[in-house]
Amino acid sequence: MRRIFLLIASVAIFVGLLIIPGPAAATPPYCGLVWGSLDKASKPMSTAPITGVRSGRHDCFDRLVFDLAGPAAGYRVGYVEAVTMDGSGAPVPLRGGAFLNVVVLAPAYDDAGNATYLPANRNELVDVTGYQTFRQVAWAGSFEGQTTVGLGVRGRLPMRAFTLDGPGNGSRVVVDVAHFW
Repeated sequence: MRRIFLLIASVAIFVGLLIIPGPAAATPPYCGLVWGSLDKASKPMSTAPITGVRSGRHDCFDRLVFDLAGPAAGYRVGYVEAVTMDGSGAPVPLRGGAFLNVVVLAPAYDDAGNATYLPANRNELVDVTGYQTFRQVAWAGSFEGQTTVGLGVRGRLPMRAFTLDGPGNGSRVVVDVAHFW
């Protein structure tokens, strides 16, 4: 009788251990992103020059922002084998497992040819140390009314691009790259 009781108790404990959940595995939050990784484009050109480049981290994506001193410009954003310098075609070295060629259809100079955005370090436009997706943001040039930047990312992940009005009379071109699929 005692053996049957021990057997039933052992089975009950074993089944209980299977049913009781253990600590939850660390899973990334589901963000509902449906962007995809195909090229993104918007056609309007702008004479409003670029005045700054900055970045930010969010729960589900990393963001790159181009500030313009006027109405929003168009853009072309796409994954490439290598980002090249405007004009010369020389390769732009980038860290990361995948590379985005980001072209903002606006100059980084004014009508007189004076720079409106002059990066202090062309190889590191913004500090992306510690970002989940971004690895490097590098200058590729501003030529014939358009500005190109290379964005090194962890891998070929979903991305989106769009424009925003403001602040003030300015506008922004925004590129977001997701942390995961």
